[in-house]
Amino acid sequence: MRNTFILASILLLALAATAQSPKTSKSSTGRSPAPNFNLKDASGKDFKLADLKGKVVLVNFWATWCEGCQVEIPWFVEFQKEYADRGLVVVGIAMDDDWKSVKPWIEEKKVNYPIVIGNQELGKQYGLIGMPLTALVDREGRIVDVHNGIVDKTATEQRIKDLLQQ
Repeated sequence: MRNTFILASILLLALAATAQSPKTSKSSTGRSPAPNFNLKDASGKDFKLADLKGKVVLVNFWATWCEGCQVEIPWFVEFQKEYADRGLVVVGIAMDDDWKSVKPWIEEKKVNYPIVIGNQELGKQYGLIGMPLTALVDREGRIVDVHNGIVDKTATEQRIKDLLQQ
C-alpha cells in the first residue's frame, strides 16, 4: 500500500512538472520561444507579445477572483513603475470571461501595465494549471522561467534585474 502511494505521488509530480512547461521547442541556450499572442487590450487595441521583442516581459495569468493574484498584482505594479525605463513590460492576461469585471477592477487597483483577456488555449500553451501563473521572457522573446502559484517577490525582482542587465 505504501509503495503504491509513493508511486502515485511520483507520477502526479511528474505530470504536474510536464503540465507546467510551456509547449515550445528549446533553443541552444535552453530557453524556449514564448508562445506569441495577439489579444485586445482594455481599449480594444491589438496587443501582440511579438511587438515587445527587445524588452524583458513579465507575463502574468490572473483573474479578479484569484486570491493569490490579489497578493502579486501590487508587486507587479511596483516592478512596472520601477523598471519600465530600463526595458521591463509587465503584461497581465486576465482569465475572466470578459471586460465587465476586469475593467473596474484594474481601475480600482490602479494597474499601470497592459491587460488583455486571455483564453484557455493560450493558457495551455504556457502550462497554466492554476492561477496565478507568471512567466519571465527575455529580450529575445524566450521564456526564462515559468512559475505556477504566487511568486517570491524578492527572487522575481532579482531575476528581472538580472535580465535587464543582459
